[in-house]
Parts: sequence; C-alpha cells; structure tokens
Amino acid sequence: MDFDKEVDARGLNCPLPILRAKKALAELKSSQVLRVVATDPGSVKDFEAFARQTGNELLKQGETADKAFEFFLQRK
Repeated sequence: MDFDKEVDARGLNCPLPILRAKKALAELKSSQVLRVVATDPGSVKDFEAFARQTGNELLKQGETADKAFEFFLQRK
C-alpha cells in the first residue's frame, strides 16, 4: 500500500506509538496516508480506538515479516 509518511515506533510502548502517529498526522494534508510500524501488542487496539476517536480512517492493519504490527491511517 502506498503511503505519504512513515513512523517507526518499534520498541516503544503505549502511549508513545499513538502520540508519534498523532504528531505525524498533523503534518499531513487531508486524505494523505500514514504508515506506522510498532511492536507493542497493545497497539492493535490502541490504533483502532484512535481512529474511531479522531475520525481518521484505519485503512489497513496487519503484521510485517519481522512480526511487527503495521497500520495505515488516512488523515480526515
């Protein structure tokens, strides 16, 4: 999937992946896509909740080849 900006949050625990994503999304224009890579297992539920609360769309989530979690968020 194509994306406009990436945040590497591997090794960071909650709430740092969300905070880094929030900051990066603020730098994007409407409809641009942010990719976030995180290793915190709690980030799966965190990003689902973050998308619901902020109105940004969680386009896709899954695991990378190295067992990290990746999230694609589209700025509203």
